[in-house]
Amino acid sequence: MIALRDIQKASRIIHGKVIRTPLIYSASFSRMSGAEVYLKLENLQQTGSFKLRGATCRIESLLKDHSCTGVVAASAGNHAQGVALAAGRAGLPSTIVMPEWASISKQEATRAYGGEVILEGQSIDASIEKARTLAREGRVFIHPFDDPDIICGQGTIGLEILEDLPDVDAVLVPVGGGGLMAGIASAMKAMRPRVRILGVQAAACPSAHHALRDGRVARVEAAKSIADGIAVTQVGDIPFKILREHVDRIVLVEEEQIAAAIVLLLERRKVLAEGAGVVPLAALFNKDSEILPGSRVVLVISGGNVDSPLLDRVIRQGLVRSGRILRFSVCLEDVPGSLMQILSLVARKGANVLHIYHERTGRDIPIHLSHVELELETRGPEHIREISEALEENGYRLCIL
Repeated sequence: MIALRDIQKASRIIHGKVIRTPLIYSASFSRMSGAEVYLKLENLQQTGSFKLRGATCRIESLLKDHSCTGVVAASAGNHAQGVALAAGRAGLPSTIVMPEWASISKQEATRAYGGEVILEGQSIDASIEKARTLAREGRVFIHPFDDPDIICGQGTIGLEILEDLPDVDAVLVPVGGGGLMAGIASAMKAMRPRVRILGVQAAACPSAHHALRDGRVARVEAAKSIADGIAVTQVGDIPFKILREHVDRIVLVEEEQIAAAIVLLLERRKVLAEGAGVVPLAALFNKDSEILPGSRVVLVISGGNVDSPLLDRVIRQGLVRSGRILRFSVCLEDVPGSLMQILSLVARKGANVLHIYHERTGRDIPIHLSHVELELETRGPEHIREISEALEENGYRLCIL
């Protein structure tokens, strides 16, 4: 198990080498949830993720071993960047094995922090196997979560939360391999035993949830998830023992909830977080979290490394699934003014036209009609209902897309 004194030691080790991230109050999320909500913004770390804490703690601890000639790690993103930066600061060479499908932006970010990138395998497991092979050549393998130093480094987040908000009632933390959750839970339960510690996982990859439910570590099948940073198919052995003792509940969130939370955080707080980083916000509005009205709640926003090509798709998906975008097709009389009439009606109902596709010569379109597809920005589901009813009352037959 991880002792409080070990996490306090880790805090001294990483002091000045990582950002002490802010804990900010959110009036919007407090009003929406009925709780007093705060955000711990780990997306503001230099590498855009909490992973720099654990990597720095582990690598700085290695400096006492003068035989260490370098480090090696396996990661598709955040851990890779954290290890590369921490190793470079410590004067150690780093080799990062990334799966062949790792995004180009994360590969380049890792190289920019000083890491040598090797692409190997179609899975993280294959990358880890390659990294362990390299470690047998004299380098030290830096595990992303199943390591005491890594866990202690992540646990410093718990110390900072309690320093800033001593009377916190509940903390919601993303869970992948379990290192972040184990560290925060160890620190906070030691100092404030009554605080509720809630882990949050994507329902697409519920490894920690199933491990605690079944009482044993086992690999789970994973579906594709927006929260790819926590899509770890098997929780770590060390984190599992800590989670079993200190975590009150693991909450699962669906993909549409994650996408909506990314959009919500961006719009209400102007904070960009990746899918894995925003799952606590998705869980805040999930009844399984059992957040009590008026309680002081901290959401750990663990990272902000969103691939640029993915961001547009995630935002659009979030807008569609939360009812902020309406797409429909309709047939109009092919006479002057028909398009203007429907657009005028849409404008009167307060919707914003994002896209128009107007077709007059399709194979299945009668000669006296034209086919129009409209994409509208709306205020939400109730607004969509108002728009749809107004159009239908004016004789338009809509096909929702």
